[in-house]
Amino acid sequence: MAGFIALLRNGAFLTRERVRLVALTVLAATLVGLVFLAAGANGPNDSYGRPLGTDFASFYAAGTLVRDGLAAGAYDQAIHFAREQAIFGPATQYYAFQYPPVFLLVAGALAALPYVPALAVWQVATLLLYLLAMRAVLGGAHTGGAPDRLWLLLALAFPAVFINLGHGQNGFLTVALFAGALAALDRRPLVAGILIGLMIYKPQFGPMIPLVLIATGRWRVIFGAAATVVALLLVTFIAFGPDVWPAFLASMTFTRVVLLEQGDVGFYKMQSVFAWVRLWGGGVTLAYIVQSLVTLSVAGALVWFWRSPARYPLNASALLIGTLLATPFCLDYDLMLLAPAIALLAIDGQRDGYCAWHKLVLAVLWLLPLISRSVAEAVSIPLAAPVMILAFVFVLQRAMSAGTGLEDDGALAKESVK
Repeated sequence: MAGFIALLRNGAFLTRERVRLVALTVLAATLVGLVFLAAGANGPNDSYGRPLGTDFASFYAAGTLVRDGLAAGAYDQAIHFAREQAIFGPATQYYAFQYPPVFLLVAGALAALPYVPALAVWQVATLLLYLLAMRAVLGGAHTGGAPDRLWLLLALAFPAVFINLGHGQNGFLTVALFAGALAALDRRPLVAGILIGLMIYKPQFGPMIPLVLIATGRWRVIFGAAATVVALLLVTFIAFGPDVWPAFLASMTFTRVVLLEQGDVGFYKMQSVFAWVRLWGGGVTLAYIVQSLVTLSVAGALVWFWRSPARYPLNASALLIGTLLATPFCLDYDLMLLAPAIALLAIDGQRDGYCAWHKLVLAVLWLLPLISRSVAEAVSIPLAAPVMILAFVFVLQRAMSAGTGLEDDGALAKESVK
């Protein structure tokens, strides 16, 4: 047992060859799964009668309402559901649309195409944006030049990629904007601000980012983000009329009560502390209290992170993980944000030495999307929230020990997966 613990502690099991083998295996399984879904397709539906890309059906139906001049109807559950059934058949379950009107600009453009081509364009375009953002993060000025060639395989094989492809979700776009903003933060602050402003379509991920920007006095980034948000508000007002934002705000009651508090999407699919409490039978009030305590703790830690002399990869990975922890509404496709966090932590280990448990943290975070939903559904044990809390604490401890020599652990100090 002591030897096993030592192996986990020093991460000697995580050799380059094993990393490549696991990544190739997961990537192969992803491709097989996608081929299976495509081969059984019958028009816009898969072999189970569900829309291909399941959640994308919500985006596309909302886009067709935009196309017909009924943008506010995307936030009326009856109208939106009727449109989904008209496209995918009367047996289609309801896929809710809870995104702000700025996302209707994307949905409306995609709805100009038939469903399957629209899904293909969405998947390919956002996947490429994700890869470009990952390349920018790995090759940025803060991270020291060109990344290891293994990065592309690990980025494509990351298990959350399959979740996003299978559900037609927007995790790729979220990573592209968030990671792209981090890569541009100091060299191109206005560009970083624009990318952050575009993230208004995911408001649950918003609070921690401006907190960090204000705490570090990045006013040009803040200006770029604020100007982008104002511009998007004006564009949506002009494009969709004055009724669309009130309709969205009214629909937030449905999102909060039905989707979040009652867990209509399934608490096992959600990866937040709030969902953890609800999955274990805790009441709504208790879930909000526990989530609030975690959110406030993360906020305080992030302010310290970004005002301290901690290394950039640690600051950035803490913000990515902390953003996921701080929201009550986080689903497994949102775990895409762990991809740049893992990459940044790996870079920090390569440059400044791996410490005890470092490689294990990387391995567990990478595998987390593969098992988090299925384990929670099968045995009601949520994995994502506690694992991310432990990872956040790990980053905090590494940042606190930076420059003191405490991060070195004998022979572990300069080990790396090259």
